Amino acid sequence: GQAADDEEGRQAEADGRVEVETLVAALNFGESLKDLSRFEEAKALLRRTIPVARRVLREGDEVTLELRCCHAEALYKDGDATLDDLRGSLTTLEEIERTARRVLGGAHPTTTEIKEALQGARAALHARETPQSSLQR
Repeated sequence: GQAADDEEGRQAEADGRVEVETLVAALNFGESLKDLSRFEEAKALLRRTIPVARRVLREGDEVTLELRCCHAEALYKDGDATLDDLRGSLTTLEEIERTARRVLGGAHPTTTEIKEALQGARAALHARETPQSSLQR
């Protein structure tokens, strides 16, 4: 009946809220791990969290974009990053920067954060691909 449908609707809404809160908590924890240079832990957490965010919140959601940005930053800021890690980070950041600009707008703080991460990823990749002048002497 109607009462059961209403209860089911409220439960689904509550479940969705809990899931969003859990994803935001995972984002905050991932950001903290990244900021503490605990890159392996940050990457592991975010690799598990991002698919859930993509399913529950969708690709253009701000939390999904921030989770993906955090993961990309953890990749390129890791001193042990491979060239593939750096390239993957750059590809992700280019993709989410376009999405953020389209969905949130160019002046939105999340879009700005992604643009800054994109500059960092480009610099990290350039530094790795460019032979050091001291090695050429």
